[in-house]
Amino acid sequence: MKTAQDIMTREVITVSKSTSVKDLARILVANNISGVPVIDENGVLVGIVTESDLIFQNKKLQIPPVITILDSFLFLHTPEKMEKEMMKIAGASVSDIYTSEVITISPETPLDEIATMMTDKKIHTLPVVTGNRKMVGIVGKKDLLRTIL
Repeated sequence: MKTAQDIMTREVITVSKSTSVKDLARILVANNISGVPVIDENGVLVGIVTESDLIFQNKKLQIPPVITILDSFLFLHTPEKMEKEMMKIAGASVSDIYTSEVITISPETPLDEIATMMTDKKIHTLPVVTGNRKMVGIVGKKDLLRTIL
């Protein structure tokens, strides 16, 4: 059975946390991709940033729902959630908008496991990393489709 190392794209387009949001948008559009891994100066994966993160910046800020009981206000969302959303909307660089919790695979991950992860978790791309989280490739839906051909 084929594994991630058989189908992965080896030359991965990446960004750093200091990449500006405008540069990120240019990279995504110019390369016709929906997201990129975020790596540190040693090539270690620290997160991922996607088109959805950029689109999030243009959404309306939702005022948290509040219930009043006997002159007391009870917020239905935590203040931390509101603060996080505000920071992401106002973000100027990748460090403000990227997701640090990334689902990854190893070069030995079988094809059926990759397909299951993508469909069950609604993920479009999976970074391929070694044991020390060093990027060695990426598997996207197009890589899976190529195996069918």
